[in-house]
Amino acid sequence: MRGPSCRGLLCLVALASFTESLAAGQRCPHKLKESVNPPRGWAKHSIPPAEHNIVLRIALPQPNFGVLEKHLYEVSDPYHPRYGAHLSKEEVDGLVAPHQESIDAVDEWLMSYDIKETDFVRSPAKDWVTLTLPVRLVEEMLNTTYHVWKHEGSGDSIVRTTSYSLPENLHEHIDLVQPTTMFGQFKEMKSTIVWSDDTEAPSQSKNVASIHNPATGVPVDASCNKTITIKCLQQLYNAVGFTPTQLSKNTIGITGYLEEFANLQDLQSFYAEQRPDALNSSFEFISVKGGLNNQTLSEAGAEANLDVQFAFGLSHPIAGTFYSTAGRPPFKPDVGTPTNTNEPYADWLDFVLSHPNTPLTVSTSYGDHEQTVPESYARRTCASFAQLGARGVSLMFSSGDGGVGDNDANPATQTCFTNDGRNATRFIPLFPASCPFVTSVGGTQNVPEIAVSRFFSGGGFSDYFPRPWYQDKVVEKYLKALPKGTYEGLFNPAGRGIPDVAAQGDRFRIWLRGVPRSIGGTSASAPTFAGIVALLNDVRLSHGQPPLGFLNPLLYSKAVSGFNDITIGHNSGCGTTGFNCTEGWDPVTGLGTPNFGKLKKLVL
Repeated sequence: MRGPSCRGLLCLVALASFTESLAAGQRCPHKLKESVNPPRGWAKHSIPPAEHNIVLRIALPQPNFGVLEKHLYEVSDPYHPRYGAHLSKEEVDGLVAPHQESIDAVDEWLMSYDIKETDFVRSPAKDWVTLTLPVRLVEEMLNTTYHVWKHEGSGDSIVRTTSYSLPENLHEHIDLVQPTTMFGQFKEMKSTIVWSDDTEAPSQSKNVASIHNPATGVPVDASCNKTITIKCLQQLYNAVGFTPTQLSKNTIGITGYLEEFANLQDLQSFYAEQRPDALNSSFEFISVKGGLNNQTLSEAGAEANLDVQFAFGLSHPIAGTFYSTAGRPPFKPDVGTPTNTNEPYADWLDFVLSHPNTPLTVSTSYGDHEQTVPESYARRTCASFAQLGARGVSLMFSSGDGGVGDNDANPATQTCFTNDGRNATRFIPLFPASCPFVTSVGGTQNVPEIAVSRFFSGGGFSDYFPRPWYQDKVVEKYLKALPKGTYEGLFNPAGRGIPDVAAQGDRFRIWLRGVPRSIGGTSASAPTFAGIVALLNDVRLSHGQPPLGFLNPLLYSKAVSGFNDITIGHNSGCGTTGFNCTEGWDPVTGLGTPNFGKLKKLVL
């Protein structure tokens, strides 16, 4: 076991072992690890109780992640000989495992505070350590001071610090520690629900006028310009009459957070109206970190119901799974031991990465402003999504509903400002949609389709992640066509472009708390696209081929002609009209919306 060295400094006493030095009260000096400016809108409120518990997550380095990334791109590239040769859980764990010396160094550091191995949990690859500690001890370990911070707009409160330090010898063995500097407001990506008293089912029959859809040639019921149903999506995306057959192999999952519960009674009402052949079918419920399954009708969640009803309704009879992940920021200042205030998708990732079998298609309709998530944490979380992609999982994330920022017309409440202390105006992309290892889904409306306009499809360019190779051709074409100087300084033209694709995202008819409601947002677009991906997986599986896995290298190459190009619309935000839709890829609707009839041939 290698004892830690105080890099650049001489320890005062030569010690036989690190453990003995700790017993003697000697520790290497702390050195600043990370420091941030508090995001706009957050202000110090109070001091948390000394015994307030923090669920601390420590990330150890993944020295072979570059090798994993190489595998990921090879098995995801339809023109590579290894296409579809996804890795096993064990193979992925081996590629992200830290060096033993990092494990030893972190263990010894924890032991110096009387924290035993039985007091913490390791991830399967041993690249994360999770433990619960009182804030007074965390402050000592990280040489920092935590405060209760309050958000001026929402009133939310969280326990955070703006900087933390680690013993100098540990900097090479620890990538990050959270929650420390993260001020994100993890939220669902949906626009305001339309609370209509009209409960009459939309009329869709042979007697109703239809609209010619030039993108596919398939007629679409005229009612789809007022209300989106499963039948509308099947018509719009050329999937009418397709029935999945690979039911023992294919799966689709929805992630639920922030105490959003998918109600079974509402699902049956939805099926009775829009998918009668699915009546009396259900989904598998999985609790993550104590996530609840409250089936009281009055507790049904609009987001959870929307995601489940349309993803599972569109992909029926493919087996569905709903994950309920516990943890709901914010912290309540008058409670000593609140629920976990970490970003809950980290807990979901821990869970699914520890299991060998995960749904082949997963949709998530939640996210944060990218700049409120520390870059170190965003990169590590993105790396976890890469692990799932390498294992053959397709991940969809909503691109957001605020256009290029927050779509707030009031300058006093806009969040389109940098967090670097300059408060400079800046477009604000969303994370995890900005991660290059997931598929980001924007929103459309109407027949023929245009970019959604009641809210605005999230899109733009990441400030954290550089443009991935699979986007080079289409994004460069888009940027070259922009008039010189357009939004100069407001976005990063070298960043990963958002979104990748789009789907309908407004006027979705769901059942909520016993009655039909109309709802919109890219939180409708992501599960819709996920439903199409599940059908495409069925096509591949029925031909004896592996599932699609990480989609983007395929979408931007062999499958690019399988999308309906959206050329009308824009995504306002930050006091601007945002970017415009145009021929080919654009940072509003990506490559466009899916044409299942074409894609089912292109994916083989």
